Amino acid sequence: MLLEVENLHVTFTTGDGDVNAVNGVNFAIDKGETLAIVGESGSGKSQTAFAAMGLLAKNGRATGEARFDGKNLLAMNQRALNKIRSQDIAMIFQDPMTSLNPYLRISDQMAEVLMLHKGMGKSAAIAESARMLDAVRIPDARARITMFPHEFSGGMRQRIMIAMALLCQPRLLIADEPTTALDVTVQAQIMQVLSDIRSDFGAAVILITHDLGVVAGFCDRTLVMYGGQIMEEGPTDDLFASPSHPYTSGLLRAVPRLDRDDAKLATIAGEPPDMSRLPAGCPFSPRCAQALDNCRTDKPMLEKIKTRRRACHLPIAEVA
Repeated sequence: MLLEVENLHVTFTTGDGDVNAVNGVNFAIDKGETLAIVGESGSGKSQTAFAAMGLLAKNGRATGEARFDGKNLLAMNQRALNKIRSQDIAMIFQDPMTSLNPYLRISDQMAEVLMLHKGMGKSAAIAESARMLDAVRIPDARARITMFPHEFSGGMRQRIMIAMALLCQPRLLIADEPTTALDVTVQAQIMQVLSDIRSDFGAAVILITHDLGVVAGFCDRTLVMYGGQIMEEGPTDDLFASPSHPYTSGLLRAVPRLDRDDAKLATIAGEPPDMSRLPAGCPFSPRCAQALDNCRTDKPMLEKIKTRRRACHLPIAEVA
């Protein structure tokens, strides 16, 4: 396996006490594979990735293991971690304007990566940067590389972020909500770019998103998180066709569909849990219409059932 995460816990110290953002997460991704991590806001999706990348806020701490090529990222010093982040793992963030320096030309920002991590001269670095902009379908890349970030549209800025992430040809690409602020047409274009990159570069991709429509057309496997825990995980097609957890079922019912003429969009009643005061049992039990008595008192174990993993006391046949 390329990346193996075992018993990952992420805790943030606040003035109101500890917030348990991630609670015992386990998953793995292999070379060339695509894995979606989905769930509502606050479910722990992004913090799982930030912990593995060593990018937690100063008040956060992570325990457990995140092994990349057998080496535990959580136990590395900053220098060793920086080397892996520059060469083997790259991350695309949700808002490119928070990652791109508005005062510097795109050519300077991209060339700096190659000059710093690959030892290239500036001319060669700019030429390689332009080639990478071509790869993510930026029109007239060699002329536009000298422009500033504000001179590009939101979709083009996101493509530039993807190009920057790919400069050192990483083996694992983590995309954190890469299409959230984009309209559906541009979303489709960005996902096509990521699909082409997976084919052309052979990189594994972890896609963190709440957009199940994007997941359906892109990812091999899907991991569903709630309350900082894994509720269900399995092959995307199987999971979408027959969800085995009430939370997964609720998320799928809430997706608008063209083949249904529903008068009202389905929702999941209630509010996400307080991560500093999680329930004793299943974190979804207060909102679950099918919860059993032991769901509120006994935390379900994440069990493997054929090609799936699920954490639920309810028999699969009874999941609505």
